[in-house]
Amino acid sequence: MKISDAFKNKKAFIAFITCGDPDIETTEKLIEAMAGSGVDLIELGIPFSDPTAEGPVIQGANLRALSGGVTTDKIFDMVQRVRGKVNIPIVFMTYANVVFSYGTERFCKKAQESGINGLILPDIPFEEKGEFWEGCKKYGLEFISLIAPTSHDRIKMIAKEAEGFVYCVSSLGVTGVRSEITADVDGMVEAVRSVTDVPVAVGFGISSPKQAAAMAEKSDGVIIGSAIVKIIEKYGRDAVPHVKEFAESIRYALKTL
Repeated sequence: MKISDAFKNKKAFIAFITCGDPDIETTEKLIEAMAGSGVDLIELGIPFSDPTAEGPVIQGANLRALSGGVTTDKIFDMVQRVRGKVNIPIVFMTYANVVFSYGTERFCKKAQESGINGLILPDIPFEEKGEFWEGCKKYGLEFISLIAPTSHDRIKMIAKEAEGFVYCVSSLGVTGVRSEITADVDGMVEAVRSVTDVPVAVGFGISSPKQAAAMAEKSDGVIIGSAIVKIIEKYGRDAVPHVKEFAESIRYALKTL
């Protein structure tokens, strides 16, 4: 199974949740429920005490997970358990310090052994990916690159070396639900497609089926995080059916594209 499988013959629906929010057992149930609701790829956030790219919703999830005692090792164990039941691609999204403090090579090895397909580090500029990219390469993980509205001339350079999918950040600033997306997504996607066949998925701010469909029309898939994390924040351990219902509404919106 590869990350590219998420994009085969359809617009990909990529969902993000923070591991350990509200607890690791609920995270496991959420992964199973989302995989069964038409989510094509899951990004699992490994909590970090200073998540600089995140808005208040996901920052809150990080704090709840950390105060609940989640650790990177507990997350690896959970992924290994869920891998027996879920066969869609799963990637980690975390911060360089989490990987570096664990030991980059040790982290990549454990990720691969637990069934992870790739890694996203939003605080690592393309030019500084070296050690992390090499660790991923050694253990067969795909290192996923981000492009932002400010990337401009760097977009093609980043895209040329892209693996898995290109994460197109649709808004300036931090993650969070937005009423409208104003970035030139068309231009960013076009720049990527001019140099690579690697799929482009749009994230940051998408929160409704209508927004998801609009962004998926311009790209190869959509990434939704804060809207799902808000549901988890509201319902806690009872969030699974509510997240499932939301995921099904997004999948339905993408079906006609």
